[in-house]
Amino acid sequence: MSTTASIGLIDYGAGNLLSVDNALRSLGTAARIVRAPGDLAGVGKLVLPGVGAFGDCAGNLRRQGLWEPVRDWVTAARPYLGICLGYQILFSGSEESAGTPGFGCLPGKVRRFVSRDDLKVPHMWWNEVAQVDPAASIWRGIPDRAHFYFVHSFYPVPTDPALAAGWTAY
Repeated sequence: MSTTASIGLIDYGAGNLLSVDNALRSLGTAARIVRAPGDLAGVGKLVLPGVGAFGDCAGNLRRQGLWEPVRDWVTAARPYLGICLGYQILFSGSEESAGTPGFGCLPGKVRRFVSRDDLKVPHMWWNEVAQVDPAASIWRGIPDRAHFYFVHSFYPVPTDPALAAGWTAY
């Protein structure tokens, strides 16, 4: 891995780290693996990939000394991409790990899907995403109502719905 990469890829001991690293490499972008605060030196963007449990992610980030630096990074509005759990940890907390706080950068809670006969949990399938503001830079090159593949049992509920960039129905 490059030691001069401008993208830091956070390794909290779980998650889809190699998949994200391979995706970045396929785009011609090197990433530096971040396992400790010192690994953030010279990094201009952060990616927190996520697979695992909310509480384990929070605990591992704390043990590695990354909790405060990553939270400070996000609150300073520096470039950050949270994938799945990396997005969920931005909220105040999650039903998955009651009593474990998230970064609290986004007010709201992460909720578990209610299992029903007509809806399987985890939700695994393609869904259309309606863009709240199609002119927003996050949607550049992606048409409104494009399909995205979902694999999740939890979903964020922001206190302010205006925080959402897109919505899907399940």
